[in-house]
Amino acid sequence: MRRFRTGVILAALLCLGTASAFGQDKPAAKPEEKPKTFLDEVTLFAYIENSYVGNLRGTGRGDVNEQRIFDLDGGYTFNMAEFSIKKDPSDAHPFGFGLVVAGGEDARKIHALGIFRGDADVYPFRDTTPIDLIQAYAAYKIPLGSGLTIKAGKFVTLLGYEVIESPSNPNFSRSFLFGFAIPFTHVGALLSYSFGDWLTVTAGPVVGWDVAKDNNSAMSVMGQFSLTPTKDLTAALTWITGPEQTDNNRNNRTVLDWTVSYTGVKNLTLGANFDYGWEDKEPSLVAAGLASTRATWWGLAGYVVYDWTEKFKTAVRWEYFEDSDSVRTAAQASGLRTSLWGATATVQYNIWKGLVGRLEYRHDQANERVFKVTNTGPTSKNQDTLSVSLYYLFF
Repeated sequence: MRRFRTGVILAALLCLGTASAFGQDKPAAKPEEKPKTFLDEVTLFAYIENSYVGNLRGTGRGDVNEQRIFDLDGGYTFNMAEFSIKKDPSDAHPFGFGLVVAGGEDARKIHALGIFRGDADVYPFRDTTPIDLIQAYAAYKIPLGSGLTIKAGKFVTLLGYEVIESPSNPNFSRSFLFGFAIPFTHVGALLSYSFGDWLTVTAGPVVGWDVAKDNNSAMSVMGQFSLTPTKDLTAALTWITGPEQTDNNRNNRTVLDWTVSYTGVKNLTLGANFDYGWEDKEPSLVAAGLASTRATWWGLAGYVVYDWTEKFKTAVRWEYFEDSDSVRTAAQASGLRTSLWGATATVQYNIWKGLVGRLEYRHDQANERVFKVTNTGPTSKNQDTLSVSLYYLFF
């Protein structure tokens, strides 16, 4: 009897196992991914942007919003039309390249000396051609370890939290730090090497700050430590140092730049940027006959961005910039301290596929009268602007 029961149990288990095996579908084998071709790794980016900026306190000289860079002009502005084609080097296709061209009023502000800007041109370069070659470089990934990448040509700077392309920034207007503390572009070469997913080191020689035709015979050096300790936290320490004065190879200009970004909370992005720079025997301080001729500047900016829905988001920026000798802003006579701080609130809405609208309020404050410049000089310590901008992304 016991033997019979054991046999029944074994038979039942066998039937259950057989039924289970036939009752469950085997997981479908994942089709092998087709290797990417060279063209698959090419990315395109293009946009156009228009804006209207109104100065709520009125401008002093024409339509100039003082101490601004890209939204320098009040009223209607055709800001930018940009086309970009890039390919990053990969293991399968080690050759890479980048070409970025732009037109519009913003393109005037980023000219490098020797490309659409001559020695006699002075900022804001209103008499120059409203066209710019922002980037033109070639890159190659050398099969050494995880891959040593070399890039040479003209490229945007590694410094800063914000970038030239407005759609990639949380706010429409650019910060004081982006405009005064760091360069925009370089001509030179960079080597990059990644130590796993958490650290990338980049360094190399560049001609200098926003110059393709060097004003001296010495190179500058730029480098970066880019850290990703977790998937939600990225940080970078970037620096540039070298002589930037005309016909002088000794007096260095140096900037240390720190950036941090955190996305660990759903729909929320937190960012921060800190810059500290100095220049030995700065020409305007030397010309003024001051006892101390070492210029210094520093600044801090914080960002809070929240995506309320897929179409609607807000961004707030607070910033402070200290130009200890007024050599970066030229807001006052050389040697006098200019302190600027600002608060910016931006509302962004995706109107239609590719079409995005922004409404922005910005308040600027200074320790001295540096705004609303008239024939008798600056007349205000503060400035308020309200802007409406539209951009359209083609890709």
